[in-house]
Amino acid sequence: MADRVLVIGGGGREHALAWKLAQSPHVKQVLVAPGNAGTADNGKISNSAVLVSNHTILAQFCKDHNIGLVVIGPEALLEAGIVDNLMSAQVRCFGPSANAAQLETDTSFAKAFLDRHRIPTARWKAFANPQEACSFITSTDFPALVIKVDGPAARRVIIVSSKEEACRAVQEILQDKMFGEAGETVVIEELLKGEELSCLCFTDGVTVASMPPAQVYKRLMDGDQGPNTAGMGAYCPAPQVYLLHLKKQNIYLTKLLSTRLQVILPLLKNDFYEVIQATIDGKLCSCMPVWSENLTAVSVVMASEGYPGDYAKGMEVTGLLQARELGLEVFHVGTATQDGKVVTDGGRVLTVTAIKENVMSAVEEAYTGVAAVCFKGAIYRKDIGYRPVHFLQPSMYVSKDPITSSALINQPEPPTASGDRSGSCGVLSGCTDLFDLKASGYKDPILVSRTKGLGTKLQFAQMCKKHDTIGQDLVAMCVNDILAQGAEPLFFLNYFACGKLDTEVAQAVIAGIAEACRKAGCALLGKEMAEMPGMYSPREYDLAGFAVGAVEGEHQLLQLERVAERDVIIGLASSGIHSDGFSLVRKILSMSSLHYSSPAPGECGDQTLGELLLTPIKIYSKALLPVLRSGRVKAFVPIAGGGLQESISGTVAESFSIVLDAQSWRIPQIFSWLQKEGNLSEEEMAQTFNCGLGAVLIVEKELAQQVLKDVQRHEEAWLIGNIVPNYTGSSHLRVKNLLKVLQLNRSWFLQNAADVDRHLCLEPQKSKVKVAVLISGTGTSLTALIAYAKEPASCAQIALVISNKSGVEELRNAARAGIPTRVIDHKLYGSRSEFDSTIDRVLDEFSVELVCLAGFMRILSSPFVRKWNGKILNVCPSLVPSVKGGIAHKQVLQAGVKVTGCTVHFVVEKAGTGAVILQEPVSVETDDTEETLLERVKEAECRAFPIALQLVASGVVQLGSDGKTCWKQGATKA
Repeated sequence: MADRVLVIGGGGREHALAWKLAQSPHVKQVLVAPGNAGTADNGKISNSAVLVSNHTILAQFCKDHNIGLVVIGPEALLEAGIVDNLMSAQVRCFGPSANAAQLETDTSFAKAFLDRHRIPTARWKAFANPQEACSFITSTDFPALVIKVDGPAARRVIIVSSKEEACRAVQEILQDKMFGEAGETVVIEELLKGEELSCLCFTDGVTVASMPPAQVYKRLMDGDQGPNTAGMGAYCPAPQVYLLHLKKQNIYLTKLLSTRLQVILPLLKNDFYEVIQATIDGKLCSCMPVWSENLTAVSVVMASEGYPGDYAKGMEVTGLLQARELGLEVFHVGTATQDGKVVTDGGRVLTVTAIKENVMSAVEEAYTGVAAVCFKGAIYRKDIGYRPVHFLQPSMYVSKDPITSSALINQPEPPTASGDRSGSCGVLSGCTDLFDLKASGYKDPILVSRTKGLGTKLQFAQMCKKHDTIGQDLVAMCVNDILAQGAEPLFFLNYFACGKLDTEVAQAVIAGIAEACRKAGCALLGKEMAEMPGMYSPREYDLAGFAVGAVEGEHQLLQLERVAERDVIIGLASSGIHSDGFSLVRKILSMSSLHYSSPAPGECGDQTLGELLLTPIKIYSKALLPVLRSGRVKAFVPIAGGGLQESISGTVAESFSIVLDAQSWRIPQIFSWLQKEGNLSEEEMAQTFNCGLGAVLIVEKELAQQVLKDVQRHEEAWLIGNIVPNYTGSSHLRVKNLLKVLQLNRSWFLQNAADVDRHLCLEPQKSKVKVAVLISGTGTSLTALIAYAKEPASCAQIALVISNKSGVEELRNAARAGIPTRVIDHKLYGSRSEFDSTIDRVLDEFSVELVCLAGFMRILSSPFVRKWNGKILNVCPSLVPSVKGGIAHKQVLQAGVKVTGCTVHFVVEKAGTGAVILQEPVSVETDDTEETLLERVKEAECRAFPIALQLVASGVVQLGSDGKTCWKQGATKA
């Protein structure tokens, strides 16, 4: 049952919260009190006039209107105990208690708290007497130039440039009562210099889930000039820039920050409502927020002329629709409706937010939106987002070794180098790299280190003249091994030796290492380079890597004594052959008709064979660290040298064995090619290659589904095997069906599609097509679609199952298969288009590319069908798609026809236009009833629908511009 949510507040923060909550299928309505013009009658969102200052009335309102969740924004209400009062009235709330809110609303309380618990903060002192305050300002040995009003008040932080200005500000607040009663006490604080980051998080009191760091522009005018404001813009994620010799100081807040939220929430990929509920329930570890990678959000605030002083209200705002048509989000901060028009109603009026692949693109888009929005006297900063651009430009750093070329020495240090994470302290005297372990947040850590080289893969890369990805292999081999202990990689050092320095090659290698360190979340510190003509030939180079990580003792993994019978193995997809078996690969190539520069074999993609074989190793640290720290994983094992056999066998005691079923995971077709060309046995494949598994996890059977779900948020993963007793003393690893799957992989279709695959010539698939299945109950072909998609040669991945009815068995089946599910109840929506638009948003959230209707009993609206034209497949229980499913079998029996069946077809706006993909005939027997015919036709649907999906996902079949089915040239209709 979907919830009704109440968001309390009326600014941009509340608009952003309501906007994100409304995207959840669990939420049927979002009320905002009092709200603004942006939250008035906006889809699921509407305003409420309930009196929020009277907590008794508010609690009764929540009960009368079935409010399932209240989210509170304004700090004044939090300080007044709104959460405490609503919770005591059994109203579910998201926000800090009055006691916790003091960290935000009472500056002296917060600073004393930080000092008491030895949490670093700027030096400070509180005063009620202006003379004592001025004496402190003039006598301190640090710049006491920040004056904070002790209590919630507008413009309550004043930053000045001299001690004289600071004294004048103190006089105005304490003596002249600039802020009234709120200004009875001030906190005088040290002015810190440097870059400022806002690092927010969700916490349930046990688990802490960080949000991407954001950077806010506080000053009114360009170049950080003018008075301080509540924020004139922001961008997220921000580069984490730390300046050497500058102490790391922190400001702790217990509220949802307005300007920051408007760039953070658009990057949240999973359900905000689910994250909030898990946080309230103390189960945040089971629903960790997932953030969009490689996207940046930039937000520009448009304010009224005169802000932050006096300003006019009631100016009409135009161009909002044009900004939204540009794909931008416009969050209202201070607006109202007047005679059906949107007008200004505050100092900060609205923010225009753009989400793009990089900062520069997002900045350009945001300012395009700002240009579209107009109101009289609008002001805004014109430099939002430009500050990080020089930090984010790709650059190069190589160690300043005296023998390296000047072209390398003069390259600037990249953001992925020493300053990329907390704890990194840079270089001392040009030679020694420093790392502050305490600053990285560990209390009593165990240090874990790993040194690796690349062996034959490095020679192969030099032979192929591909140098840009080999650095990731070096980093991945080290940090993945560190991760096997449950440790977080902290920093990485590398050594580059060559016969004669080639600047271009060296730059490509080091850039790859720097980028891999960014992916791994570790600092790149030591970078040693040596030119050694006597040791290496002129075009030859060698690499070595060294990584150090840390883990708190209770989180250390690889505890073999915990591994037990019935434990389950979860496999994570590899990106290719990683670094395993390159000596054998070179031998196979020497005997093959193909060369490393040849096009990859037909089933393996459109790269050269050399490029395919050199696909870099996956780095798992960022994706898996939260899972490993959850305590649910007994072991993490990267598949490195020695293939499956050697890598996995050592993880269990002598009394156990591991049994894997190769039919349960996707094996890339390059392995089938290697097996065939090298005439390798099943045992040789398992001993040499990873066979599609980059790593495995060992977990308790009861926890396997939850861990699988957590892993699948970031990586392709499957349940692939289990721990069994080893009674015979034989091998500790047995892989079933490996040769069978490798041989099946040589064809483009799965075994039950053998009657059509000989007619087809499929395009190679770079990745599986993401498919959503829509259902309305049980007895559908969903199970068949799931089983088919799990087959290695399938071109489709079932990424989501949506039902308009809750509690149906098919949802449980999907969950057991590790597939995300959503219930979107059509009865909660006022119109078909509103219901369809909710489905559309969820499909976009999961990056769905194709939709299968498996017994979905709702008629889709025309806008939905138009948007997904050629991407919706349906199966009907008749050989004539226009015949209604509910009466098809009755009509067949009444007409006395001898053959019926099912049809898989594209869904188009106009029915009966011949968009048939595949048909499966069913003979009608003389003693058939509607019930027996129904069952046999359902069986036919389960055979036909997966094959039709494969045809479309592979590109063999598509919907033409004339609304009819088009087959790829050279393919034959089945």
